[in-house]
Amino acid sequence: MATTEERMQILKMIEEGKISAAEGAELLKALDRNGGRTTEPLKGPSPPRWFRVRITDMATGRNKVNVNIPMGLVNVGIKMGARFAPEMEGVELDSLAQAIRSGATGKVIDVVNSEESERIEIFVE
Repeated sequence: MATTEERMQILKMIEEGKISAAEGAELLKALDRNGGRTTEPLKGPSPPRWFRVRITDMATGRNKVNVNIPMGLVNVGIKMGARFAPEMEGVELDSLAQAIRSGATGKVIDVVNSEESERIEIFVE
């Protein structure tokens, strides 16, 4: 079952207008599907729990976007993100997905968009 924290974060994103109600419902359904599986106790370091996307205005240094997505929803999140930035060139979503599957942690993407004066950073934590 999905944690209350994950559900509240999705509802907050809907409230702030970051995602639509339909997208929020899709995320909640994905949480229910992914949250019902049982796992063995972990051995060694724990797997990443959060996929973080931060977009910073380079002129002011202030965050324009700061979104945290539970790792169970990364595939849905990547598909939604691709809808908002279809023109994003030079970043291979397949390589991002592969890095996540291979267990990469830390900053996996750091891109500067000179035209919009933005820095886009993606972390797996």
